[in-house]
Amino acid sequence: MIKEITKILVANRGEIAIRVMKTAKKMGIKTVAVYSTADRNALHVKYADEAVWIGEAASSQSYLRGDKIIEVCKNLAVDAVHPGYGFLSENAQFAELCEKNNIIFIGPKSKAIEMMGNKLAAKEAVKDYDIPMVPGTEDAISDIEEAKKIATQIGFPILIKAAAGGGGKGMRIVEKEADFTSQMNRAISEALNAFGDGAVFIEKYVTKPRHIEIQIMADSHGNVLYVFERECSIQRRHQKVVEEAPSCILTPKKRKEMGEAAVKVARACDYLGAGTVEFLMDADLNFYFLEMNTRLQVEHPVTEMISGLDLVELQIRVARGEALDMKQEDLKIKGHAMELRVYAEDALNDFLPNVGFLNTYKLPEGEGIRVDNGIAEGMDVPIYYDPMLSKLVTYGKTREEAIALMIKAIDNYHVEGVATTLPFGKFVMEHEAFRSGDFDTGFVKAYYNPEKMKAKLDTEAEIAAMIALQQYLDDKKIVRLPNQEQ
Repeated sequence: MIKEITKILVANRGEIAIRVMKTAKKMGIKTVAVYSTADRNALHVKYADEAVWIGEAASSQSYLRGDKIIEVCKNLAVDAVHPGYGFLSENAQFAELCEKNNIIFIGPKSKAIEMMGNKLAAKEAVKDYDIPMVPGTEDAISDIEEAKKIATQIGFPILIKAAAGGGGKGMRIVEKEADFTSQMNRAISEALNAFGDGAVFIEKYVTKPRHIEIQIMADSHGNVLYVFERECSIQRRHQKVVEEAPSCILTPKKRKEMGEAAVKVARACDYLGAGTVEFLMDADLNFYFLEMNTRLQVEHPVTEMISGLDLVELQIRVARGEALDMKQEDLKIKGHAMELRVYAEDALNDFLPNVGFLNTYKLPEGEGIRVDNGIAEGMDVPIYYDPMLSKLVTYGKTREEAIALMIKAIDNYHVEGVATTLPFGKFVMEHEAFRSGDFDTGFVKAYYNPEKMKAKLDTEAEIAAMIALQQYLDDKKIVRLPNQEQ
């Protein structure tokens, strides 16, 4: 049975809220924005058909208040909620709350969110599907001496990970046994603070790994498709900054293997909607299941660019009960896409948030350039939320073309008032290791030197100032004659 969706509330903010609303409007569906006090003048508030204030600036008092969002839905006769990513997007209790109130949650069922939200439960769910796993503990562990014995058996280096974790929190790489106890204590403490759950597990650390993820889409009629892969190995603090599609190292055979493994993961939890199955890949192209993200990913635009699909539209159609109107063999890769997450972060100072007032904010334009943006010149970047300003995406017929266009787009993206990751993005695009495809998740640690980059930026600024001065002096030499009648 096809359910009617005439009005969608987007339970998010910034660029992703606008991104979802654009597709909803294209489909003739009305949109509702929710906002905090800090976001009262935000672009997503102006873009929506209706907007409702739901609380003070802190996300715990606004965007994380599922009860308030449900109340708004009821008051405004909202049919469905799109959670975007972050906030409530992977909150099983919120998805269940929507289900109980007959509001369509545009995402998987609460059971799938809960199952895949815990890394150990996720591994348990897929272990019968012949999916490669990184060697490690099958259960959470807190006994440090017992954990040390297991780590020694697995062999260093090992990785300690929060069972309820995500976004790189509660994660520690341990190179040698002498460091194990202190790193284990730190990981447990961080996991407890971040997730309210100190459970951790241990797995073998794959040296020089690539982080490759597969986009999947599943409907309620038993169809599950994989929409190819994304390369997400350029990271800082275990969090992605640059993504691309497709990966430059995957063969068609390996792509098919990973895609089919991702489909098995989706079937293991009776998945519905858009999701991403993440894998680690070693130097020999062996891949291992890492986790599943039960939502739309930040980096979904690169997949859209190479596939020609609108993933948000497919999410909405699947949530309505429609069957996917394509088969796996219908999907083809066309061209190459790059994405840079433009954060208000100081790449010269350990990527620390650098919020403030945007004196200048001019976006690049042109064929092959897409900017999913959530802010404007003359606005403040609020301190309360993730400091992402936009996602800069470029598309070309080849990887080289997409890289060249990204460098051009970065040069034409003008921001004053806050530091951003734009210079870092240019550094990546120009680096030989990235251009050659010979890189892994250790790229930043191996190649990135903030001092050298600062010196380069200072030199470029000095050259630009000298060129401007020379132009000024040349202009002064020109004899300016008074206007004469012809």
